[in-house]
This record gives sequence, C-alpha cells and structure tokens, in this order.
Amino acid sequence: MHHEPVILRVAEMRAVETRADGASLMERAGLAAAEIARKMLAVHSARVLVLAGPGNNGGDAFVVARWLASWFFDVTVTFCGDVSALPVDAAAAHRAWCDAGGATVREWPDGPFGLIVDGLFGIGLARPIEGVAAQWIARANASSLPILSLDIPSGLDADTGVARLPTIRATATATFIALKPGLLTGDAPDYCGTISVHDLHLEPQSTFASRGSMLAWATQQLALPEVLRRTQHNVNKGSFGTLAIIGGSDGMVGAAILAGRAALHLGAGKVWVGLCASSPPAVDWVQPELMLRHVRAVLEAAPDAIVIGPGLGTGEDAPGWVAQAIQLPLPLLIDADALNLIARDPALASAVAARVAPTVVTPHPAEAARLAATTVATIQGDRVGAALALSAAMNAAVVLKGAGSVVAYPDGHYAINSSGNAALASAGTGDVLSGMIGALLAQRVPLGAAVELGVCLHGAAADALVADGVGPLGMTASELAPLARRLINLR
Repeated sequence: MHHEPVILRVAEMRAVETRADGASLMERAGLAAAEIARKMLAVHSARVLVLAGPGNNGGDAFVVARWLASWFFDVTVTFCGDVSALPVDAAAAHRAWCDAGGATVREWPDGPFGLIVDGLFGIGLARPIEGVAAQWIARANASSLPILSLDIPSGLDADTGVARLPTIRATATATFIALKPGLLTGDAPDYCGTISVHDLHLEPQSTFASRGSMLAWATQQLALPEVLRRTQHNVNKGSFGTLAIIGGSDGMVGAAILAGRAALHLGAGKVWVGLCASSPPAVDWVQPELMLRHVRAVLEAAPDAIVIGPGLGTGEDAPGWVAQAIQLPLPLLIDADALNLIARDPALASAVAARVAPTVVTPHPAEAARLAATTVATIQGDRVGAALALSAAMNAAVVLKGAGSVVAYPDGHYAINSSGNAALASAGTGDVLSGMIGALLAQRVPLGAAVELGVCLHGAAADALVADGVGPLGMTASELAPLARRLINLR
C-alpha cells in the first residue's frame, strides 16, 4: 500500500507528544535536523548561526548546535530567552550544549555564515513575533543566506498556514513526527522551502488516528483506479460514461468548452455540453468530439455524471437549471456561478444537502465566503476549518481552491494538495479542473478518489508544463488537459 503522508493539527500533535518521552523526542528531532543542516552546508569550514527561542523550538536548536559542533562546524548560538524560564526538556538541551563547551550570545554576531538555523518559535505560536526575535527574523530574511527552519518557519501558523509577519522565509523546513496543515496551505508555500518529514521513530498512524493527508502526484500515480488503466479490450464508449456539462452563457461559452475538452482528455466516453448562450456555436471545431446541445436536452437525457456551473451566469433561467441538476440521482459537481446561485437561495442549499448521490463543490475562496456567509479573510484565515465546515453543511466533498487546495469530507477527513504553482492563477483553470473531476466521476471512479486524483493531477500538469518551459507566466488553461492526459498514461 502507498500511503499519503499524514497531516496532524496542533492539538493532535500535542496528544502524540504527551504520550512520548519529550527529552528523547527533542534529541531525535535535533539530530534529524542537524543531518539536514550538514547536507545544506556544502563547505565544512562554514560557520553556522543558530537562532534559539525561549521554548521547546529553542531546545531543538540547542541539540542541532551540539551535533553540528561535534562534527567540527563553527557554531554560534544566539538565544533570546531566559534560561531559568526554559521548559524542562529545552533546559536540559541548553545544559547539554553548555556542558559540551557551547555558549550563547545575546547580540547578532558578525558573519560570514554559511547557514542560519531557525529555532525561534515552533507550532505553539499563536501571535505575531515581537522584540529581539522579530529583529532577528528581519536580519535572517535580509541576509540571503540559506535558512533551515525547525518544525515550521517561525511566525507561520501551524494549523492555518497564515504568516503573521515577521515570518522566516526558509530555504528548507525539517518538520517532526508528521506534516502540519500550516506547512502546506495558504501562505505556507511561500515560506517553507523544501520540506522534509522526520517521524522520530514514532508511527503517527498508530499513535494517533489522523484525519488529514497530503496529496502528492508521485503517490497518486501509483494508485490509479483500474478503469483509467484501460487494460480491457472488449469495451466501447459507453463503458467509460457520459458526462454532461451545463454552463456557457453569453460571453462565457469558453468556460463550458474548456471543461468539456478537459473531460475528453481525461477519458470520458462521451461529453455533452449543454450551453445556455442565446446563440451557441453548433460545433467546437478545435474539439469536434464534443456534442454541443441545449441545456434542456442534456438535463433530460441520461448522463452518468453532471458538472454544472462553468460560465453558467446568473440569468433568470440559471436557478432552474441548477435546481433540476440537484434533483437528478447522479454524481454532481457544482462550480462557479452555480455555487453563487446556491449561496443566494436557501432552498437550493437545502436541496444540495439532502442529496444522496455523490456531490462535489469546488469553490475558490470568494465563492466559499458567499456559501458560508462570511468574508474571504475568514476563509483564508483557516482554510482547513472552513472547508470542513462547508463540507458538513453541504453534505458534499469540498475542494477549497488556492495555494494548497483543501479537499474536505463530511466525515471530518481532509487532504491538502501539494502539486501546482502560480501558473494556475489564470482564467479557465478552474473550469478545466471541473471537467477533469467530472470525467473521473462519469467513469465511475469513487467520489474521494475522483476528487483527490483530479485535484492532484491538475496541479501536476501545471508543474510539468512549467518544467517544460511553458509558464509559469502566460500558461493558459487550455494547455493543462493534454499534459494531464500525458501524465495519467505514463506507466
């Protein structure tokens, strides 16, 4: 079995830590991080600056310093706390550093240094950093030196990924026991650098029943649903489902077409595009395999799954189309303007929550804020919490899009995607995602697998394009689906 890396929230981490021996955990964490630091220090003569904070993160830093010094690196430790106020394990680590001949200084020392180790504040921090530590963070960030953060960059919220400035911009983060949501979503990708996870010989799966996991293309690719492998010969287009896409009102026909083309590239047997435009095109000459029809014809036929919303608009007929789609006992993905209509109409929202067939909603933060009757800042302030709350309220799988897209389920499980990049911040990429997930649902891939594979593959396609020199600036939504097809067919 290929397991996705586990994510623990701060309260879950604390529960794991209380069951373990804190001093030996700190020793193991410090050694693991010191080994990462040694790899980052290409030149053995290089000096290391270790920034130690007033709590257990500072304790980890003292252990790192002790190991690096034992390997003959020239280590300087600045300490911004009070020795007598250190927690028990951190005090022991400080004592061991001093016993090994180490000392601490209060002032930022003269360089040059080859590496800065950030052990100022860890996962317990819930306020902006002030005073001397804030000045050190500013100097570290301005130094252009490689920075290794211990557990999480100081200033980054471990549960939410909100960077309360000042926050360390790390080159690498060595995190302990398990991943945390705040390493993967929101501001996190801009601050964490390369993340390594060190389980410290604990098994978080067995120590604590984690509800979170990280989506990575390398693991998704190894566990593709059988239908996508196309190993059977005696099949026809009906074997791979019919997807109906409903949207494409005046001025936004392209959104529905993009979703339709993406669905074809992801293996749907047939794709019907039900267009709302007053004078819709009769054929997509770029992708003539798409069947362009009127919305009514598509809703009254019998697709295997439905995507509603791309380019739907909020015209007078749109709420009726949404209501009709919700009533059909088929897998349904709701996106874009369909979500805005549901946010306005409690009857539509109730109808979604009452559905028995699989439902996926794919809001960006502004759409999520409308659905939850709150602000974008509140959604972004706790992306995992917001996605889980929406999922419970709507009785649907939720994809809260953005940096580190969050997939949440009504049972309280969630996943955070690690693929993708800034190239996806352009018009139409969300429509492509909807078409991709819709195609998987039409092929009868189970809901969770369809959503997680779709989200992770969508990001992986953008990463592959950027690696090929297409973007990040100027990559278009149309370019994603062919790349996604290539990735899913790689064996």
